[in-house]
Parts: sequence; structure tokens; C-alpha cells
Amino acid sequence: MKEKIINGCKELKLDMPDDLADKLIKYYDILIERNKSVNLTRITEPCDVITKHFLDSLTPLLTGCVGDKVIDVGTGAGFPGLVLKAAMPQMQLTLLDSLNKRINFLKDAAMAMDITSGIEFIHSRAEDAGLSNIYREKYDTAVSRAVANMRTLSEWCLPLVRVGGYFLALKGPLAQQELTDALPAIEVLGGEVERVFSLDIPYTDLNHKIIIVKKVRHTPPAFPRKGKKATEIPVEKAYKMK
Repeated sequence: MKEKIINGCKELKLDMPDDLADKLIKYYDILIERNKSVNLTRITEPCDVITKHFLDSLTPLLTGCVGDKVIDVGTGAGFPGLVLKAAMPQMQLTLLDSLNKRINFLKDAAMAMDITSGIEFIHSRAEDAGLSNIYREKYDTAVSRAVANMRTLSEWCLPLVRVGGYFLALKGPLAQQELTDALPAIEVLGGEVERVFSLDIPYTDLNHKIIIVKKVRHTPPAFPRKGKKATEIPVEKAYKMK
């Protein structure tokens, strides 16, 4: 595993800390053990975890848009947040998830990896965090992976990003279609799409996308919304109705 992680980082042209592979192997061990009792991931084979979780989670570093203060929205088992923190020890990281069992796992995983300094764990829904003065527009970067469609994800993430910061959405083959649907919402929420970053994941035939959205204006106070309104009424329509 160690050799595969190191070589994968080289293929991505990432200069990583010497102890990164060791930390990720500890992460793998606790992930597989706790996955027996808590539903964390369907991907469990070592090679698949390395490629589809670890290396994929490192790809935001290639964009140059990962700041010092980062929030991982709907982090789940910690991807990409915990992997990014292992690669960037100086990062101030917030891991947000709505399920307390996952938050408890993340705390244990961070301890096993010895990266507990500079991490905040939030048991909350993204909509609630985005409306809180504690978290709203406080982050350089919001990242999210495999959580929701781009339209919904933008409403959850952009309110958390400061003006001048970035929202990075890690997506698969439907990225462009999702982005087209989400463009009106992104504009209302204060975002501006800079580009779609395309990359191949080492050791696989997977091509993944990172949608890079810059926060150029403050998000209107009414967003994010809660409940059925958020899913039934598009952001841009709700904004015009006000």
C-alpha cells in the first residue's frame, strides 16, 4: 500500500509529506475495522481505497484553490477532508456531517493518524451551519465529494465560503450536466464558475472533474433554505419571489 500511495502521488505530480503514506495506511486500518459496525464505505479493497478514496481526495490540491481554512461539507468517512489535512498539516479543517456516528469515527481516525491539531468536528446539517454566524462566510475553501447534485450542493456550500474564497465540488462523468443545471443558482448565491478541472486517477481508467466556483459576492441572507422549499423551488426562482 505504501508504495502505491507514494507512486500515485508522483503520478499526480504532488509533492507530499514523507509520512503521508504511513498516515493513510493507519486511516485505512481504522476505516475497515469501523466499517464493520458503521456504514462508512462500500469500497474496502486496499487498491480501490487508495485510488478511489485517497488519491481522489488529494486532487483538489492540483487546483491551487485550497486555502488555509477549509470545510468539508457532508464529509462522511472523511473524504476528502481528512486526506487533505494529512497532506497539509497546517490546514485549519472543519469536518461537517449530519450523522453523529460518523463524527465519532472521524475523531478516532484523526487521532489514529495523529492529525488532531487544527481540526473541528461539527455534527450538523449543512443548511443549519450555513445560517449560523459562527460558520457563515468564514472559510477560504469549501469542498464536497459525492454528497448531492451541484444545484443543491451550491446552496449548502457557497454560504460557508468567504468572498474571494472557493467552493470545490468533486464530481464524476455527469459534472458538466450538473453544472449547467446549477448555473442560475450559483450566480444568485454569489458564485462564479472559474473552470472545470479534469484529471485521470492513477491506476484506473477513471476521469474525474472538480468544478471550481469562486465566491465573488455575499450570499443573500435567505440562503441556504431548509426543508422542502430547498428541494422543490429552485434558488433563482425563490430569489425572484422575494
